Order: sequence, then C-alpha cells, then structure tokens
Amino acid sequence: MSFQPNPKDSMKSTWRKLDRADWTIFHWFYELLGIHPIALDKEVPVHEKTEKVPYVPEWHLHRWVIVHAFVPIAIHHLYTLYTGHNLSPLAAFLFYSFSFNAIGVHELHALRRVGHLIGFLDGDQHERDGVPDVGVRKVVNSLISTATFRPVFTVLLSYRTSQAPSSMNWLWLPLEAGLYGIILDFWFYWYHRVMHEFDGLWKYHRTHHLTKHPNPLLTLYADTEQEFFDIAGIPLMTYFTMKLMGFPMGFYEWWVCHQYVMFAELAGHSGLRLHAVPPNTLSWVLRLFNAELVIEDHDLHHRRGWKKSANYGKQTRLWDRVFGTCAPRVECYAENVDFDQKVSMPLF
Repeated sequence: MSFQPNPKDSMKSTWRKLDRADWTIFHWFYELLGIHPIALDKEVPVHEKTEKVPYVPEWHLHRWVIVHAFVPIAIHHLYTLYTGHNLSPLAAFLFYSFSFNAIGVHELHALRRVGHLIGFLDGDQHERDGVPDVGVRKVVNSLISTATFRPVFTVLLSYRTSQAPSSMNWLWLPLEAGLYGIILDFWFYWYHRVMHEFDGLWKYHRTHHLTKHPNPLLTLYADTEQEFFDIAGIPLMTYFTMKLMGFPMGFYEWWVCHQYVMFAELAGHSGLRLHAVPPNTLSWVLRLFNAELVIEDHDLHHRRGWKKSANYGKQTRLWDRVFGTCAPRVECYAENVDFDQKVSMPLF
C-alpha cells in the first residue's frame, strides 16, 4: 500500500496570490493588519552562506523592548494621575491586551522591514515558509489566543487596583527581567526536549516542525496541547518559580518580562540573516559561558531537526550548553560575523 500524505501537513502557501474574492475573514486578518512576513512586491536579498553576516548591538534590542513595554505603563500612569483612580481589573485586561496586540503587530512590521533589507538564513537554498493554505485560520486563532490569555492570567494573578504604575519595583526589575528569561528557558528546554524524545509527546509537537524555514507568524503553529503550554503553561511555571524564589513579580514587572519573551519568540522564528541575541539584562553572565542564543540557533532546530534535534532553548543557549545539545552554526559563527556592519531594529 502506498503512503498517502496527510493534507493537513501541507506547508504549501499560495493563498496570497489567489483571487481575493475567495478569501475569508481569516485571510483578510493578515492583510488588514499588514502582518505578512514578506511583501510580495519587494525584493528579498539572497546571500551565500560564506558572506559575512551583519550584527545588531544588543542595546538596540533592549531599547526596542523597553520603549514599547513602557509606553502602555506611562499611559496608565498618566491616567491615574489625571483621574486619581486606578484601572479596574477588567479595564486593565482590555488596555494591556490591546497593547500586547499592538506591540506584536508593530514587531512583525519591523521584522519584515529588516528582512527586506538583509535577507534570510539559508536564503540561497530556500525561501521562507508562508502561512500554509490549510493553516490560515489556525494561525489566526493561535495569535489571538496568545494575545488574550497571557494578559488574562497576568491580570488575574498579579494585578492589584491598590498598586498604581508608580509602585513598580525599579530595584528588582533588571534582575527579575533577566532571570525570568533564563528560568523560563529552563522549563521550556525540558518541555521542548521531552516532546522530541518521547513518542507519546512528539505527536503534539510534530505540527510545529512541519515548517523548516519558519516565519514569525508560525511561532505558535502547533497542536492545541502544545499551544496551551506555550501560551500559559511555561510562563505560569516560571512565574511561580520566581515567586518561590522570593521575587515580588508585580503586575508591571511581569508585563515587562512578557515583552522581552514575546520579542524573542517572534524574532527567533524570523529567520533573519542577522547576528542578534535575545536581549537579556543578564547577558553579561550568559556571555561568560558562551550561552547567548542567536536567531540561527532556533532556525537550525527547525531546518535540521525532526524527532532528533538540538538547540532546544528559545531565550538562551544556557541549558543546551549545560546538557550538551548545542548544534554548530552555519552562517552566524564568530568568524563569519561582521561586527562593523551594524543593523538597527526600526523603533517606529
């Protein structure tokens, strides 16, 4: 009996070039928000793998995350000053959920602009995967779920109307933001690795690995069980770990932590041909152990990994270093990076 592929596994993406009269509301979702990973009417540079890779200074990425994280907090602060009242939990959820969405959409726009400027990893062999024809609705649902449920549990667990934005613990924030990414990555590393190594769990992860050249919209392209852990399970485990360690983890601090994580998740699936590390306030410690992640690390995890893989971390390379699962880089190894050719993440 011949093997019959499952149509649901198809990564064919042709819908953007078809008659728009056949589009559904889900197709228009991408178009109206302008969140396509590439523009069809613009060229994408293609580079040989031996060509030098440009570099983005980490402080540029910190600047991007911090500015976007603090704009909603500043607006919230001005509201409390003007009215003398804090937002209700429902109002806080609506406001920060909207902000979460707006920041994510803006990051997608910025990543696309950089992609058209510098190109993508493995671009001499394969273009980036698009949102598959069979997954148009699924990706929309995943994006909406992330932008809804993360603000929901952040508000439910940590928002207090008695604590205005001025109560933010500035002393703890740099350490909390740095440790949050490292601890989250510990839980993610093992959750991710066991899904690869155990047949009973791999079945929930294989959908995510259908893309070999992902784009940011496919960050959460996965089965429902994986989506639950990606969206809520791992962040909640990290939050409670931080609380058990004695960190305050107030609402506003946790909001900033979420922004660092979201930035790394989208950029980590962008495939940009760029030496860029997820910004972390403890990068100086990670650097001592050569444990900084770059975009290519997760890109290689998709490109070369199926059931057997490497590079399981998504915020750092620390746990891959500790547990011996690092894979060699192809384009972004140190000798092939041009640290004089700087690229900036568009702030606006």
